[in-house]
Amino acid sequence: MGENWIENAVCRADDAEDLFVQGSAQNQAKAICTGCSVRARCLAYALDHRIEHGIWGGMTERERRRLLRREPAVTSWRTLLEPARQPTTAPSRTPVLAGPASAG
Repeated sequence: MGENWIENAVCRADDAEDLFVQGSAQNQAKAICTGCSVRARCLAYALDHRIEHGIWGGMTERERRRLLRREPAVTSWRTLLEPARQPTTAPSRTPVLAGPASAG
C-alpha cells in the first residue's frame, strides 16, 4: 500500500499533536477520524506496521494492541480492512472490529 492515502486524511488539516494525547482527550482525537475517507487504510497501516502511539484510523494504541492480541493470525490488516471501505450491500465480513471500544 502506498502512502498517498495520507494526503486525503481528514487529520492533515489539524495539528498532528491532537492525535497524540492521553486519557479522555483520546475520545476527542478519535472523533477527528469520523467520516474520514481513508480511515480503514490508516488503521490497516498502523496495525500492519505495529505503530504504538497516537490515534490511527479512529483507534487508540490500547485498542489496537487489544485487536492485535485478539487476532494474532492476521498477517495483513490491509487485506482484511481494504474491502471494508468499499460500498456494499452484503453484510460486513470484518466482525473483528465490532464491539465496545472500552478501555482494557
